[in-house]
Amino acid sequence: MAVTPQKTVILYPSLGVGHLNPMVELAKLFLSRGLAVAIAVVDSPDKDSVSADAIARLATDNTDITFRSLPVPPSGSEDHSHPVMRIIDVMHVASPALMEFLSALPAVEALVLDMFCTDALDVAAELGIPAYFFFPCAVGALATMLQLPDYYPGAPCSFKDMPADTVLHFAGVPPIRALDMATTMQDRGSDVAKARLAQYARMLEARGILVNSFDWLESRALTALRSGLCTSGRPTPPVYCIGPLILPGHTGGISERRHACLEWLDTLPDRSVVFLSFGSLGRFSTAQLREMARGLENSGESFLWVVRNPPPEHQSNSILEPELESLLPEGFLERTRERGLVVRNWAPQSEVLRHRSIVAFVTHCGWNSALEGIASGVPMICWPLYAEQRMNKVHMVEEMKVGVVMEGYEQGLVKAEEVEAKVRLVMAPGEGDELRRRIMTAKEMAIDAREGGGSSNVAINEFLADLQKNST
Repeated sequence: MAVTPQKTVILYPSLGVGHLNPMVELAKLFLSRGLAVAIAVVDSPDKDSVSADAIARLATDNTDITFRSLPVPPSGSEDHSHPVMRIIDVMHVASPALMEFLSALPAVEALVLDMFCTDALDVAAELGIPAYFFFPCAVGALATMLQLPDYYPGAPCSFKDMPADTVLHFAGVPPIRALDMATTMQDRGSDVAKARLAQYARMLEARGILVNSFDWLESRALTALRSGLCTSGRPTPPVYCIGPLILPGHTGGISERRHACLEWLDTLPDRSVVFLSFGSLGRFSTAQLREMARGLENSGESFLWVVRNPPPEHQSNSILEPELESLLPEGFLERTRERGLVVRNWAPQSEVLRHRSIVAFVTHCGWNSALEGIASGVPMICWPLYAEQRMNKVHMVEEMKVGVVMEGYEQGLVKAEEVEAKVRLVMAPGEGDELRRRIMTAKEMAIDAREGGGSSNVAINEFLADLQKNST
């Protein structure tokens, strides 16, 4: 008797490790439900592709997942108006390589796409493969973005040209100031805004959208989506909230040495340390770093701070280890050495946030970081920097109520007094207690969502049922 080949779900991330990592976590979830999984990674000659070393490390840590590199030609344009345009162009020229890869497989159950990979919808349609999107950001961001193709063309002007006090209203989310809309959307006439609007519109062609969130956290936005309020009469694909999917952190054996910052945290009391970390692209000017340092010093509180070099326009060697003595105020490291630790470039964020000594998290509001803060039960001080992070800040502060805003980010320079005030606020009784109560509730609900009859567990079952429906 001939053996029927096992069908495989193919995951197709966009460029960069930041897009690949959430897909790996999604792949682990699929594997736990008995699906065969492969991840097709575009290997572009352009910069910022996922390196072979990164894929090798992920493959070593996840032997049940098949990783397939798809070599593609140059995108044809080296002069992009926006970094996101390079991503969109590369993913466009990658479609033939994806087609060749999928055509050679004996059986494909479904194709799960990154939100920048809408061109792959055409590949899936030609091969008759069901296509889904994986949206690694907030449900609120999805609800807002799906409304933009109808909303933005009729707006009186670009968001960047609207008065500073202009407030926008979208179904399912709190009011959002124009200046807090995603950076790619600020100029309506730009190539990147036009391209992203077209991509948001095409997301409705998918069979479903998997979102890295959970029902309790964003119930209003989810209700708006499922009620069709975000798509102007067009059918809305099923939305499956399957999160939180977060990086597990390093779980090596006894021989793997813990990061020095964790050993330092071990020496400090419970809930006594403020953690500051801003993602792989979170760089500040020297002037801003010094304001942050003065604020932390004046607060009198203990802190763990990840510092990177300023961006290239301020310092040419931004990828090198920062020279802390020249970047920070004179004598700062010595004066705060009993209660503060400054780490160069990187710290194991997942492990740090789960450490008993951490009491608050100053974050750039990247969605993965926000979920890690929620899952760890750590209140957040929101300091958004780029992409959709300002929108995330609105959701986190106004809707979820798991953080407070670091005022002044809009002007590009947060003063030392504001850093000091917000650190003191989250540490003190009153508003700090309310934040801690809310975040602990969110943590418990995140755990419940992934267990037994929890909403995220139900959602993944519904997704699997949809796959089965297609198979039969």
